[in-house]
Amino acid sequence: MLISLQLDSAVPLYEQLRNEIVLGIAKGKLPIGERLPTVRQLAEDLGINTMTVNKAYALLKQEGYIVIDRRHGAKVSGQLAHPIHAEYEAALEKNLELMIAEAVVHGMTHEQFQKLCENTFSQMNIQS
Repeated sequence: MLISLQLDSAVPLYEQLRNEIVLGIAKGKLPIGERLPTVRQLAEDLGINTMTVNKAYALLKQEGYIVIDRRHGAKVSGQLAHPIHAEYEAALEKNLELMIAEAVVHGMTHEQFQKLCENTFSQMNIQS
């Protein structure tokens, strides 16, 4: 698993780690059932504190991306394809609204934004 963290970013490391794992799942690099490194191993590999990895794993578990079993460790959840809840959809819409606003302020057209979204979406490992 190749994870890239930006130590000088304003985004907290645990959030960056969470995002990298979600991207890995979406792109098919971390398939359902894939075992993730132990907290200690991943912290050592990335050169970060174990509490940071623990916080990221706890968030991923809470969000349903991974399951954690004391005997078998953390694995990518098999229950990922669940219906979108209204709360998630509302949060997604709010995030998209901000991203679109920033794109517009930077001069991006509707067509450019749509093309960027299509290209990015096509990079995901969509199971139909």
